[in-house]
Amino acid sequence: MSKELHQDIVGCLPHLRAFALLLCRDRALADDLVQEAVVRALSHSDQFQAGTNLKAWIMAILRNSYFSEMRRRRRASQLDGLELWGTATASGGQEERVGMRDLERAFATLPAVQREALVLVGASGYSYEDAARIAACAVGTMKSRVSRARLQLERLLDGKMAAPPLGALPSERAAHEYHG
Repeated sequence: MSKELHQDIVGCLPHLRAFALLLCRDRALADDLVQEAVVRALSHSDQFQAGTNLKAWIMAILRNSYFSEMRRRRRASQLDGLELWGTATASGGQEERVGMRDLERAFATLPAVQREALVLVGASGYSYEDAARIAACAVGTMKSRVSRARLQLERLLDGKMAAPPLGALPSERAAHEYHG
């Protein structure tokens, strides 16, 4: 295993942490997911093909770890997962914070695969092709997920659809839905 690979992985850490935080919205879990992804990447470095996108490869590892953890937690407990889906609140009444809170609330109602698509394409700046590789889906599926997520957010933020109260969780089906 090369020193260069280690340095490249270290360079991916800020992106991994941001991606993990956007997926699970829990700092401790995000840190655990990043650590798990790095450990897996290092222990399976022989599976990485030189000349391909390391950041996409390690983010796919993180994504898979996230979904594995969600399945494990769902099986282990019948609790509704407040520790995973809680939305941060803001005080002070500033319009920007209220707008951000509304966006966070609307974002939390999206199915996990649509949140992931928006994070990859919108927040992380991946091309649809790279995002599709990370999410292990077709490019058309990724485009569809992004489009549906954007439309849903627009409807929620324009008041055309009612958003759940702050702190409310998405339905179990929507939170763990894997299709589009």
